[in-house]
Amino acid sequence: MTNPLTICTDVNEPVLARRTLLKGAAAVAATGVTMSAALGASVTPLGQTGAPTRSTAPLPLGPLPGSRYPDAHLESAKKGPPSFGPPGFPAFAGTMAVERVATGFRWAEGPVYFAAGRYLLFSDIPNNRIMRFSEDDGHVSVYRQPSMNSNGNTIDREGRLITCEHSGRRVTRTELDGSITIIADKFNGKRLNSPNDAVVTADGAIWFTDPAYGIGGFYEGIKADPEQEKKNVYRVDPKSGEVKVVVDDFVEPNGITLSPDEKKLYICETGFTDGPDNPSHIRVFDLDVAGGKVSNSKVFAEMPKPSITDGVRCDTEGRVWCSVGWGDANDDGVRCYTPSGDLLGKIHIPETVANLCFGGQQRNRLYICGSTSLYAVYTSVQGAMKP
Repeated sequence: MTNPLTICTDVNEPVLARRTLLKGAAAVAATGVTMSAALGASVTPLGQTGAPTRSTAPLPLGPLPGSRYPDAHLESAKKGPPSFGPPGFPAFAGTMAVERVATGFRWAEGPVYFAAGRYLLFSDIPNNRIMRFSEDDGHVSVYRQPSMNSNGNTIDREGRLITCEHSGRRVTRTELDGSITIIADKFNGKRLNSPNDAVVTADGAIWFTDPAYGIGGFYEGIKADPEQEKKNVYRVDPKSGEVKVVVDDFVEPNGITLSPDEKKLYICETGFTDGPDNPSHIRVFDLDVAGGKVSNSKVFAEMPKPSITDGVRCDTEGRVWCSVGWGDANDDGVRCYTPSGDLLGKIHIPETVANLCFGGQQRNRLYICGSTSLYAVYTSVQGAMKP
């Protein structure tokens, strides 16, 4: 039963008596002290949020301006007149080619395709959100905000999202019920730098890179001093959860991917951002999945400085597709190499390209994160990444 509201009617104790006000003032003062203490213990904001790109002249969607068959945005390294698309370059699948399918982001990164839902997730790092592009109707929406300034994303063999977070300085897994599990946030008791990109091998191990880009300022994360002595590549054991260093001699390890047979591991080296004498290339390693280790490092492909390659994927035939940007505008886009490292061709994009992935129900559509926009092109190959 609800108690009735009562009002004091004692003439010797008015409702707003002086001692009542003093008690209230003391309570307010005590609350102020408590609030000050709480504010002193508050956590750092989780990165910039709620600042989408506004433009009075948004980039147009659809085929890029000037596109016609054969599309000049596709350039083969093999010179000669095209007979049906660029000769020897499998980036062409039919009429038309490169399309801009979404725009209005600050820095698009980390694409991953979910075949079950026919959608692509990708990071908009400075805006602290993960975006979702629905392939069936072209609808774009926010999947998660804040995203802890997420960068690279991938998918494990159970269809769960694996995310590298800058401001979280961790690798997380989004469970099938939507809850989030922290996979790795420390090594040897010290915080990671800012995990950048990840892959999952057949045994369930998660391999990820940890450069310092996300703690270098407040634009893509939270500025902080690195706690790790080096910028390592790590492996998380699928059974014990142990985090182990597998490579420790990168200047800035970045994008990462597997060969179709998982016998090779490719990692982008973007150390050139830290100094002109540092490398800009892709390294390849022999991969021992069962042993959880790599060996026989060598340079797979050099990038044309001052450009760097930020993201990398393989197709089912072992060809290597990588992003190119930050340098000469004529090099902005995607490059494709044979498994032996010979350049096959280029896809020219009118913005700096950070990352890419294969998608579509046949895994033959290449999605490209180009700065403020998401691009796509149908290819004559299929992406190798599983599932």
